[in-house]
Order: sequence, then C-alpha cells, then structure tokens
Amino acid sequence: MQRALIIAAAALVLLGLGVGAYFFFFTGSASVTVAPAGSATLPSAGQTSTPSAGSPSAPSLALPSSSSSSASPVAVSARLVKISAGPVVPGEAVVDQSAATASSTPGVAVNYIERQSGNVYAYLTGTKTITRVSNKTLPGIESASWLPDGSLAFVRYLSGADFSTVNTYALFATSSDGFFLPQDLADLAVAPSGILALASGVNGSVASLEHTDGSHATTVFTTPLSAVRASFAGKNQYLVFTKPAATVPGDAFLVDGAGHFSRIAGPLPGLVALASPSGKWLLVSYTRNGTLQMELVNTTTGETLTLPVATIADKCVWTADESALYCGVPVTPPPGTYPDDWYQGVAHFSDKIWKINVAGRYAQLVLDFSSANSGTLDAESLAVDAADTTLVFVNKNDGSLWSYAL
Repeated sequence: MQRALIIAAAALVLLGLGVGAYFFFFTGSASVTVAPAGSATLPSAGQTSTPSAGSPSAPSLALPSSSSSSASPVAVSARLVKISAGPVVPGEAVVDQSAATASSTPGVAVNYIERQSGNVYAYLTGTKTITRVSNKTLPGIESASWLPDGSLAFVRYLSGADFSTVNTYALFATSSDGFFLPQDLADLAVAPSGILALASGVNGSVASLEHTDGSHATTVFTTPLSAVRASFAGKNQYLVFTKPAATVPGDAFLVDGAGHFSRIAGPLPGLVALASPSGKWLLVSYTRNGTLQMELVNTTTGETLTLPVATIADKCVWTADESALYCGVPVTPPPGTYPDDWYQGVAHFSDKIWKINVAGRYAQLVLDFSSANSGTLDAESLAVDAADTTLVFVNKNDGSLWSYAL
C-alpha cells in the first residue's frame, strides 16, 4: 500500500512538472508566464447585463429594421458588447472616434459591413449607438480590408456563372462612389502608404504597390511561387508565405524593397504567418503531430520564442506599438486536419481571448467568452484601436460582431 502511494505521488509530481513546462518558453533566457486574468472578468451565467454606475448608457439608436439583422447593440456586460447579430463581413475598421466622425465624444468608431446587403455601419463605443453610413447595395461580400482611417474598404466577392471570378471593389464608407481593381487578385493588403495587390498564375506571382485610389501601380516583387499570400511588414518590406495546408510544408519570407527574398520560418506544415507593424516580429503558427503550435520569430536576430498557447495566426492581431498580440485560442480543438478544417468550416472552435505580451514575455487570459453566457466563440478578424482600448472580433460560428473594452 505504501509503495502504491509513493508511485501515485511521484506520478502527480511529474504531471505537475509537465503542465508547468507547457507554460514557459523553451528558448534560453527568454521565458513566459501565464498571468492571472486580473480585472478581465465577466459576470457569470445568470447575472444581469445592466451597466454599472458610471458605465455607458444602454443603446439608444437602432439600426434601420428594413436592412439590418440586429436591432441594436446588446451590452452583455459593461465591457462586452454584441454590436450586431450578423452575419457581418469579416474585416472591420477600429479607429479613434474623433478622427472618424469629427466628434469630441470619447471612444472609438467601429466600421463594419452587413453581409446580406453590403451596407456600411458605424458603431460608436462612447455612446453605444449604431448609424448606417452607406446604403450602397453590394450583397455577398466575402471579406473586407479597410484603410486605417476607416474611410474606404476593399471588398472581395465572387461572380460569374460558376462563381469563379474574384472581384475587388473599393467601397467608400460614407458615399455610393467606388471603383474596381483588376479581377482575380490572389491577395490584397492595405496600409496608409497604399495597396499591395498580388496576382498569381501558373507561372508564379507578381505583387504591385498602388495608391489607395488604384493608380500608379508599380511592381515590387515577383516569385515563381503561385500559391502564396502577401502583406506589408513595415516600410518597404513585405511578408510572403505559402498558402497554408496541413500536408504541405510551408515557408515564410521577408521581401525587401529591391524584391530580394529572405526565409524567416519553415518549412513547417500548415504554416501561417502574421507580421508586426514594423516587421520586427513574426507570429508563426503550424502543426506538429496533428496539434497546433505557435511561436514568435525576431526577424532581426533570428531568435525564436515558443509560445505557451497555440492557435492559427489568422486568429490574432498585433497592437499598434507591437508590444503585444490578442488571439482567439481554442480551449480544446476537436480532432481534425489543421488549419485546413478551420478555413473550410469543417471544424469550429470554442475560444478564449488571450493577450501575449511580447515585452513582458507572458500570456494573460483576457476574455472567457463562455462565462458571459454568450455561447461559444470562434474568433476571427480581430482588430484593435491604436490606443489599445477596444478589441473587436467576429464570431465565426454565427457571423456576429463583438467589442470588448480592454
């Protein structure tokens, strides 16, 4: 009996050590801890969502019922708000309210597009009101990439008899004007400096830098790779990585202004990459033995930091000062082939929102969605304002749009 107790105690100690090791970086002196949730708590199931004293008042302006799938925003707690029941188009702009609306009311404006109609709406966090700012009808939009000031969104949708043509249309937030970019672009990235448009074919890919009005297109790089994604990674630098697939090892490259490629990560199966605003850091997710893995790569030094939480990099967003990331992290991903099953909608996650502090080297739980009695969350299209006060995300499970006060 005594021997059995000793063996059981030893097993528990080993298990505890194993769990503890999971929550630390394994790269020399670079380490991370999982911090307590702190003040990021929500009412438990059954509590009311009445705002506390001093919190913003309840919504006072409803969406037009003729074209909206959500009558008004719903304050689940003083910090968590369901902006729209959706479905909304993945991709939204989160900008300083005074800059977006010439208003002195504190808070930020969240511009988003209703999928059914293509109408543009603005949600103001200071007053918790929604206004339709454009009623141009453009149904069936699949994704939107906004200019940082929220004035213009480049929306993508399919057309043609067999829905094989990819259209990219510049949709202004406050007018019915707009213009088309060339058809069948493989990828599109937006920055204050312009648009990065990627065209791909059997002979490879060509990336062009254009003004935000679609003019003055200049080729910035070419590659024989035909199945790639591209985005900005700082000034005069671009991130290129192979389209993710669990069965194909992928690579991530930084491309300088002269078009020279430098491999930063890979080959890794299911690789997805997300560059910080300056390009100093690269968030990389991939799969190993069927499980999700995630790490940070310092593109200057080559240092790699293994993270204690894992998700798909497309479920994360960098803060403007690149000191941290916010990620939707699945609690227990269902068995599947990742990231393929998630992109294809075969698998759905139940996420918690985590903050990965790069400077402090720790991960902190920010939002436990289920504790707000709001169902399950599969976060996508995360966005955060420049001051790091408001996090916005789309719930992939039902297309609803949410904001959380940080």
